[in-house]
Amino acid sequence: MINHDIFHIIKDPVHGTMQFTTAEDNWIKPFIDSPHFQRLRHIKQLGMGDFIFPGAVHTRFNHCIGCSYVASQIAQKIGLAEEEKQLVIIACLLHDIGHGPFSHAFEDIFHQKMIRHEAWTPFFLADYRKPEFFSAYNKRNPRHHLTEEKFLLIEEMIMHKSPTKNLLADIVSSQLDADRLDYLLRDSHFCGVTYGEFDFRWMLNCMTIVDSKKGERLGITHKGVGVVEHYLMARRLMTRNIYHYQKKLALEFFLVKLLVHLADSLEDYAPFAEIKSTRLGIFLMNANLFNQKVKTAKNTEKHKQEFLMQNYANYKELSDYDIFSVVKQLSALNNQHPASQLAQRIQNRHLAKNIRLDQIDLNEAEQILAEFKRTNQADIQDWQVNIIKSPHQSYSGEEDPILVLSEHKTVRPINEMSLMINAISDKSENTAFLCIDAAILDDARIEHLIKKFVPSLVTA
Repeated sequence: MINHDIFHIIKDPVHGTMQFTTAEDNWIKPFIDSPHFQRLRHIKQLGMGDFIFPGAVHTRFNHCIGCSYVASQIAQKIGLAEEEKQLVIIACLLHDIGHGPFSHAFEDIFHQKMIRHEAWTPFFLADYRKPEFFSAYNKRNPRHHLTEEKFLLIEEMIMHKSPTKNLLADIVSSQLDADRLDYLLRDSHFCGVTYGEFDFRWMLNCMTIVDSKKGERLGITHKGVGVVEHYLMARRLMTRNIYHYQKKLALEFFLVKLLVHLADSLEDYAPFAEIKSTRLGIFLMNANLFNQKVKTAKNTEKHKQEFLMQNYANYKELSDYDIFSVVKQLSALNNQHPASQLAQRIQNRHLAKNIRLDQIDLNEAEQILAEFKRTNQADIQDWQVNIIKSPHQSYSGEEDPILVLSEHKTVRPINEMSLMINAISDKSENTAFLCIDAAILDDARIEHLIKKFVPSLVTA
């Protein structure tokens, strides 16, 4: 008898030969071939990271497929049933479906980052939750139909809602999830660094199901403590040296400021008339109105939901290309509008000067800067000098710790079994830097401002 359950191969620079069974291929292919998922090809994983690390041109598309593969490997290792495996693979595949252009950077156009990519996710998922999609999907998957109930479980896992199956949710979103296991290795590879490397295969080998007060959870055996130490340190180093790299954050700050200034002027600034009618232009004008409302509104959640519903049709079509097109257009205008000035900086890669702020009272520094801006607002624009902060935490032991099955078959949080992890648990690391537009560096007032922060400053 011929075995029709062959492996479907995707060649990947990170995981090598990613093998999906025929069943797994049928579970994910209808989603991969959908317009929403294909849009992720045009959204870079690391925002403007490739302006600093030229190889970092990988996308959310790459990462999501890698994440679904990692989920399949975990599911196989811990022995999930077929239908449970189907749910986690789909959830990991779709976990980033709500991202906008330049990934996390785009979220900063909203007041206090009030609308993040997760807020858009239910709208994308709702487009899949339709009879015609389910019907076509179930014809392809006669053994494991997709139902409303199953899709609700998938959404719960993606949206971090109180899950009915904690074990499955851990594979999708936890401190040991498929998402992190893929993006650390992937981002490290494409940036050309080794900070994010750890022994994924040994990590997988050490994964197991553990019992907890919340039922069955994803954990590791005592043999995996060392690789988790390596993994958590990799996450810390990637955060400090890649995700929060000063030049990257400064460029993304410029991009956000460009979009904010553009949004504020689109309504009545004649040189931007062409942009006003584009989907990005319409979206930015509405975002500008939303930001003005929520600054003084009491019921911000109501305004947020209204904005999401009214602007999803445009948002779901946006990608990096929409932004790059406008950046090029604004740069060519060559006028003094802040959006055009910022576009020229980005288009021509004229990077800001970044000065690290170490061992300094940030509150005092911000007061000094605020007074400087107030005094010089006539000829130094707000975006030209700023303090950018990037706090982070490597591991949270209190919230939902990684659980270890000890040699004595007891379950303990990993910080009780690792001196290193205990040392970094629940510790916030705060870094900050002064970001100065290179065009004003020679101004005597800027030189004087910098001297106010000396001697504790180190030039980046």
